[in-house]
Amino acid sequence: MSMSNSSIVDKAAEAAARATPPPIAVKVRGLSDRSIAWVFIAPAITLLLAINIFPLIWAIYLSFTNFRANRPNANVEGVGLRNYERVLTDPDIWQAMQTTAHFVFWTILLQTVIGFALAYLIDRKFRGHAFWTTVILIPMMLSPAVVGNFWRFLYEPQIGLFAYAVSFLSGIPTSQIQMLGSVSLAPWAIIIVDTWMWTPYVMLICLAGLRSIPDYIYEAAEVDRASPWRQFWSITVPMALPFIMLAVLFRGIENFKMFDMVTLLTGGGPGSTTEVASITLKREAFESWATGRASAFAIVLFVAVFGLANIYVKALNKVKQR
Repeated sequence: MSMSNSSIVDKAAEAAARATPPPIAVKVRGLSDRSIAWVFIAPAITLLLAINIFPLIWAIYLSFTNFRANRPNANVEGVGLRNYERVLTDPDIWQAMQTTAHFVFWTILLQTVIGFALAYLIDRKFRGHAFWTTVILIPMMLSPAVVGNFWRFLYEPQIGLFAYAVSFLSGIPTSQIQMLGSVSLAPWAIIIVDTWMWTPYVMLICLAGLRSIPDYIYEAAEVDRASPWRQFWSITVPMALPFIMLAVLFRGIENFKMFDMVTLLTGGGPGSTTEVASITLKREAFESWATGRASAFAIVLFVAVFGLANIYVKALNKVKQR
């Protein structure tokens, strides 16, 4: 059977070689392995460049113009740095940036602490840990639209289970628990949902870090009579720190772009309490139709995220080299 299969393959190869035009065959034979590899990956790279690089260059161009998407036939004039000046001096945009920073800080803090704690517990491999790992991962597998509508129902003051649970524990009437309608509670309502949904993601990365620690290091620590607390702070945390920092980087970038969850739960309200930078950008581009100014705002956000991420990656590399 193996001989017949090999003969079929050889015959197919010979047929393909005969079907290849001689000029092309000569050129292919003259290519190195590196050149052939580039020939195969060139279409994918070209597609990625077209999808990612061209929109960025186009947005940079529009940020220096007065272009409006609802007036495509109007004359486009260059305005220099005027759009950037208006973006950097607009108090509403700075307020949106502060709201975004508030969300990013608290979601990362809660997700990192809870995610690492869950990973540490699951790494103990207790009875039924595989089942509970699957249960914990369920929120991460759901669509943001499903999660947003699900939690919006839970937050309802009259019929929501969240309001009933808080009322049972605190004694506060359910009618007074306005998680999405309160100026002080609405930001925390979104933070709770994002933490519930994405803590499993952080847990997986931290669990990979914990599983990468060799057992012989703990065995050597036990020989030296190191206490479990000492082992945790001297072995577990330092060796899992690069993975923790990697999870913080990924979640920080994603939370800086938070849009769908806020839109589904509060739409930026009440008032502008939960209006993050992405919602402000959407309103500038598709409600005010100030496409040039919105492009300038997008470039400012890109530079801010890219710069902070670059600094953070350098710190991460230093931690890895220790």
